[in-house]
Amino acid sequence: MPREWDTPVREPWNPIIHQLLRAVDQHNRELLTTGDPWHAVKAAELRQYVRDLKSWIYQQEGRE
Repeated sequence: MPREWDTPVREPWNPIIHQLLRAVDQHNRELLTTGDPWHAVKAAELRQYVRDLKSWIYQQEGRE
């Protein structure tokens, strides 16, 4: 189902955010498989980046 709330600011970022969240999922799978804590750190960094990016997008939308 296509997103109904896309904006011109948000639209180009949606595929990137999707891939970042897939990367978080992959790091979580690797953490569970290998136990390597590096994957937990990287997943947390990616989650923070997505939060920051979404906040920036929201701010940009307010400037339209």
